[in-house]
Amino acid sequence: MPESSFSASEARRSGNRTVTLGIAAIVLILAAAGAMLLLALPDANAFNARVEQLFIENDALTGQAEIKLLEILAQSGTAFSETLSGYRMIIFVLMLFATAAVVAALVLLVMLVAMNRQMGEIERQGIQVNSLLISREENTVYLNNFGFKLTAAAMETLAVLAEARLDDDVLSGAEIESVISGKDAADCDEAAGATRIKRLRDTLGNQMVSELLVKNIARRGYMLAIDKDVIRMI
Repeated sequence: MPESSFSASEARRSGNRTVTLGIAAIVLILAAAGAMLLLALPDANAFNARVEQLFIENDALTGQAEIKLLEILAQSGTAFSETLSGYRMIIFVLMLFATAAVVAALVLLVMLVAMNRQMGEIERQGIQVNSLLISREENTVYLNNFGFKLTAAAMETLAVLAEARLDDDVLSGAEIESVISGKDAADCDEAAGATRIKRLRDTLGNQMVSELLVKNIARRGYMLAIDKDVIRMI
């Protein structure tokens, strides 16, 4: 179980890093594509500059008709410049929407994959502990928001095991009895610690079965708290 929990947490962190790098890569690619597209567009004043150059290079275009033509071309160039500026703004907005849509799709896809993996792990293991809260005052342990009442002795045993797990330690029966009783481990019996573990398993296991599998309906009786479609008898 410790190895499974360690692997699950490592996989979760690795998945988060992959998602972050993927989103950053998508944003960079779309930003680069948008910048190249905007740079590929011609200058908004290129048309006016070309018309001005044309009249400067041709001194003969000084008549009234030529000047009128110059005004018409200048107005056309201004309209072209405004249209091109509008195109730039439209392209920028579309790139923003495309980036947001692709990032949202990626996040949703990763969430679905992670959820499917988690559901498969839960189906394989039967129950997956995501949180463990030990309340000494209430003599209650909370597993995944399910509260289970324990005896004082069982609470002590569970607390010792939890502290050892935080330190990545494995305790023998004698060591468990030593921590709880305060005696030296050499003076403690292995069977005493094993008995404490058995009582903890029995107490907690019975309540978990009652909560998750065999329900007690008041004044009616007992029934399995599962979907009848999943039951198979061979």
